[in-house]
Amino acid sequence: MLFHQQRCHSIGIRKSGYFVLVLFESSCSYIHEMSDEPTPIARNTEAAEAVMRGVSRLFRNMGETCLSEFTLRTGRRVDLIALGRQGDVTVIEVKSSVADFRADNKWQEYLDFCDQFYFAVPIDFPTDILPAECGLIVADGYGSEILRESPRGKMNAARRKALTLRFARAAATRLVRFTDPPPGT
Repeated sequence: MLFHQQRCHSIGIRKSGYFVLVLFESSCSYIHEMSDEPTPIARNTEAAEAVMRGVSRLFRNMGETCLSEFTLRTGRRVDLIALGRQGDVTVIEVKSSVADFRADNKWQEYLDFCDQFYFAVPIDFPTDILPAECGLIVADGYGSEILRESPRGKMNAARRKALTLRFARAAATRLVRFTDPPPGT
């Protein structure tokens, strides 16, 4: 991952001693080496960041740890991924506008990489256009609420193990970049 600029909004430590890392990086501020996809023009980055912040707070309050802009082994990048205490994986796809939703044809590719899948949208988003078979979260920059629970799927064990390891390595790499930035930054 090559960064033009790095922005960190939240790092915390839970009382249980587990490290919780939540980094929000602007979806337009970096380029992923693993993906040739352009950043969608239809995305309202400010609104998307506010939704991601609100959703991350919700999942943190539920005892889950989130990473933003997480790249799957397929090269696809999910907006938010949450890892629960029991190893359950939730993928959250943020849609900041109707145009952003209509321009996205890849969200179904994420379903094999999670136990639950949600769309997260701003409060004024017309939720009736979203697929009814997916979970739904409405959020702003301060918090969020699950309006429709996601059905629970079951990831196969090998994929879960690989994804959990990838999650841990991504979190550790981001922490190192934050605590010990490369020379010249």
